[in-house]
Amino acid sequence: MQFSVHIPFVELLGFELQRFEGGEATIRFDPRPEHHNSFSVVHGGASMALLDVVMAHAARSVELSMGCVTIEMKTSFMRAAKGPLVAHGKLLERSATMAFTEGRIVDAEGKLCAHATGTFKFVPRLPVGKSTQALNTVRTD
Repeated sequence: MQFSVHIPFVELLGFELQRFEGGEATIRFDPRPEHHNSFSVVHGGASMALLDVVMAHAARSVELSMGCVTIEMKTSFMRAAKGPLVAHGKLLERSATMAFTEGRIVDAEGKLCAHATGTFKFVPRLPVGKSTQALNTVRTD
């Protein structure tokens, strides 16, 4: 499954969207050595990016015509994350303009590595023009 919008940072990290519907999203991440910290496990920043993206996609899955931006996020790390990893995001509640979500990352054994909650604001898509075309490209393949 392809991401519905072009997100260069997500492509750089190699995230793979597996589910995107009904207030839920699932993303697979096979970390490479450049995603590791000095302890040779997934860097916390990579895990936080994964949680941010999966929660935003859970929110967006119920409002496809809108984008969403992160307002706040709280992350707790339970154990060192070693790939491959799967992140699950869930929309808990929404208003006309806000989405309240949670996300979790599990390792190949299904053990919880990190948990997050996040608040996102629904925003209109940017007007399409030369400088924003890539931001608004919807993939159909």
